Amino acid sequence: MKLHQLRYLAAVVQNGLNITTAARKLHTSQPGVSKQLKLLEEELGFPVFERDGRNLTRVTPAGQEVVDRALRILEEVQNIRRMSSDLNDERKGSLSIGTTHTQARYVLPPVVQKFRAGYPEVDLHLHQGTSEQIADLAKLDRVDFAIATGASELFPGLVLLPCYTWQRKIVVPRDHPLAREREITLKTLARHPIVTYTFSFSGRSSLPALFESAGLELRVALTASDADVIKTYVGLGLGVGILASMAIDPQGDADLAVLDADHLFAPHLTWIGFRRGRLLRGYMYEFLKVFAPHLNRRLVDLAIRAGSGDELDQLFRDVALPSR
Repeated sequence: MKLHQLRYLAAVVQNGLNITTAARKLHTSQPGVSKQLKLLEEELGFPVFERDGRNLTRVTPAGQEVVDRALRILEEVQNIRRMSSDLNDERKGSLSIGTTHTQARYVLPPVVQKFRAGYPEVDLHLHQGTSEQIADLAKLDRVDFAIATGASELFPGLVLLPCYTWQRKIVVPRDHPLAREREITLKTLARHPIVTYTFSFSGRSSLPALFESAGLELRVALTASDADVIKTYVGLGLGVGILASMAIDPQGDADLAVLDADHLFAPHLTWIGFRRGRLLRGYMYEFLKVFAPHLNRRLVDLAIRAGSGDELDQLFRDVALPSR
């Protein structure tokens, strides 16, 4: 069994069992990948894949165990490379971050600017998407850090560090009837079509569950993952906007009335996560601290060693998280 066989195996699985695509990304030939997979199965003595002719259709149960172990081995190989890079030059490297549009547009710019000032030779790569899309990137190990809100069940195997809380705000055109209301209620909101984020948040704080628990119908005019898109359609009169507090730009959104909704919606928690077992390079620790100042190296290392979610909760119990 050779390391490159495990690398080929992982690439095929990560590319939807498409050997041609995997070969292209590995910069090798499709017949070469197929041959190495066959040799690996012969050495194992059982099939890793089920086949339909020349096509791979699914991973066998035994094959899945092999895949899981192969991914852990390749992770350790990557950790050794990271350690070597840190020992040789800890100020050079790359950092890939999967995050939502709101984080990338409204939260990360000053963070990236400050980080780049200290680490100009680290290449940063931002991948934007919904929580589900970010989860897929994390599962395929295509990002070093995942930044998201809620939906923690989508990210098994990741160490999730709490960063800050935020509230929802209601936005309407300045001449909208709600702009004159002294206090908005859920019943009042239920009379209007809603423009808000794609429903990827989980738990009781999600809008559909909140309205349902109050015996009200949520009338959705449009959902989008982009806060700017939401504000555009609110400005056109399509409906009442509900979006994250940090997505409000006092100057750029001067044509919209921003209404407080803290009494209606529970605060949300934004966290940053990385694969358990990943070796963090020095500049990765620094990015965590710039993004969330309470995430110093000691606290992050303690979180990595924490076994269960309860231990992690206990670790952060007395940490005062900032609110945006």
